[in-house]
Amino acid sequence: MQPGVYRKKMNAKNVFVKTFKGIFYTLEAAIVVVLGVFSVLLSNSIIWMFKTWSNLSMDELVYHLNTPMEGTSKDIILEYMDFCIPVTVLALVFMIMFIIVFHKRKWIYHVGMAGMLLGSVILAAYFLNMTWVRLDLANYSENKSTYSTFIETNYVDSDDVELYFPEVRRNLIYIFLESMEITYADLENGGGFEKNCIPELTELAQVYEDFSGSERRLNGAYSMPQTTWTVAGMFAQTGGLPLAIPIERNEMNTQDSFFAGTNTLGNILEDAGYSQTLLIGSDATFGGRRLLFSEHGDFTIHDYNYAIQEGLIPSDYRVWWGYEDNRLFHFARKELRTLSAGEEPFNLTILTVDTHREDGYVCEDCGNEFGSDQYANVMSCSSKKIADFVRWVQQQDFYENTTIVLAGDHPTMDSDFCEDVKPDYVRKVYTVYINPAAEVQKKDMYREYTTFDHYPTTLASLGVKIEGERLGLGTNLFSDEWTLTEKYQRSWVESELNKKSKFMEDLTSYIEVEEEEPEEAVEEQVPEALITVGEYDGTTAVLPVLISDIRNVQSEIVAMNVAVWTAEDQSDLQWAQAWKNEEGNYVLDISIANFGYQTGEYHIDVYGVMGDGSMVLLGGVRENLNDVEAENELL
Repeated sequence: MQPGVYRKKMNAKNVFVKTFKGIFYTLEAAIVVVLGVFSVLLSNSIIWMFKTWSNLSMDELVYHLNTPMEGTSKDIILEYMDFCIPVTVLALVFMIMFIIVFHKRKWIYHVGMAGMLLGSVILAAYFLNMTWVRLDLANYSENKSTYSTFIETNYVDSDDVELYFPEVRRNLIYIFLESMEITYADLENGGGFEKNCIPELTELAQVYEDFSGSERRLNGAYSMPQTTWTVAGMFAQTGGLPLAIPIERNEMNTQDSFFAGTNTLGNILEDAGYSQTLLIGSDATFGGRRLLFSEHGDFTIHDYNYAIQEGLIPSDYRVWWGYEDNRLFHFARKELRTLSAGEEPFNLTILTVDTHREDGYVCEDCGNEFGSDQYANVMSCSSKKIADFVRWVQQQDFYENTTIVLAGDHPTMDSDFCEDVKPDYVRKVYTVYINPAAEVQKKDMYREYTTFDHYPTTLASLGVKIEGERLGLGTNLFSDEWTLTEKYQRSWVESELNKKSKFMEDLTSYIEVEEEEPEEAVEEQVPEALITVGEYDGTTAVLPVLISDIRNVQSEIVAMNVAVWTAEDQSDLQWAQAWKNEEGNYVLDISIANFGYQTGEYHIDVYGVMGDGSMVLLGGVRENLNDVEAENELL
């Protein structure tokens, strides 16, 4: 054999081996880097998720995942990125540097790569297991495929029991307090905070009836599965049932009926001759609230749209979800004067809105007792307003024959307000019965109850005698009958309610579920607008903003909200509302004086307010004002 031929064959083999090794090294590096980045991002995402929503349940997680991104707070997205992205990038840089430095030192390289691969798998497995345990995914999966007879066994239809009204019918004022919890009180009074955000509401609960027995700490109602958003909370408290529906949470407004065939508090009071009014500062159609109260009790609906139609507010007036609680309670006083002058007993049902997520609405009456904690300031303001309204009612002639119920509709959905509350603290919605026509039988007992129990308890507070003391899934708390959560363990009741129910499927069989037809792929059209910042006027300390060329918005914009801040942590965030000019554009004069003539970069984000109250980000700009202070010193 010729030497030259032998060398040629060996060279071809070497090329193949080197190529194979190169592919192997590249594939190994790619697998380790991808798995490493994924495990770090996954673990940090899980840590952030439980840090942001300390009491997160699987039902809530599914809800958040199904919520459109345009409904998500920009602050939440930025907070997530700040928490997760830097660590993930550092992990990526570390792995790439390791590959570059040690790729020629085979023993160290392969041991290191194996270690990173094993570490990535262990890290991902640990946090996935933690998520599995904390969200109780085993039970969740089992519950969603298992039927329970709990509801049909324990449900009491008002048609099947005798109800005895007093000869003189008693008036009812029922106020649903948006997102109001006893959690907001201080630790001494049974809350979860060091400083009491709701001192006036705390005093009302201690003076009147919250079913805390002989204990000083506040008591409230548990919000059970399928009752944790507004219309579901209203249905639970007036009908004693969860809003377990085969459609999205707030899509009952797409239906022709709201649980036809079931009776609620409204149905019973209608049959008893009550005049009934629903007063809310937002559009009652949203979520099916109009359908619920018009079908169950034939309520007269006075909402945001009614206020415009009647000229109670300007036709172009809109803040937050409609109009603020200042106006709501002003209208409530006028409504009560009219209702109390009539011959019929009345039920005035009210829903507040200023304390809605995210961070609530700051009205002109809100103080700054809690500094940069806007939601705490809004809660404090709401506490004062509600207490003032109650005091006003108590001064009226009709109060003697009137019961007032104050009840949180559901726990707050605000993303971070309760993040410092101890993880083992059990959150409950605020509850108090004022001037009831019933005596508590279990006087010393700290009752355990749910929002379902409000249904018969409210009737009892009007002096109604209830055969068996139960309606819906609720128990009359004034009686000595046990509630379902006292009779059974609350965790077991929650588990049963999370399961499928033939009873609820039959009740909701009429609901039409639209099947989505496959659509051709189209380029996503992102809502946006042209935001033009004018020249700063030093004589008036005003920065003009023009919002024009609004595009790709799916529905009509009813208002334009603008967020302005200078601090990185948004501690000086202020909201303002732009007004529409004759050309159809929106204009706003930002008062720099409100920011103490702060120099530097101003962040300006513009949100369009849709008819359903949701806000859509249309864009943002940054404007650098370095000479503000100097200009104003010359004035």
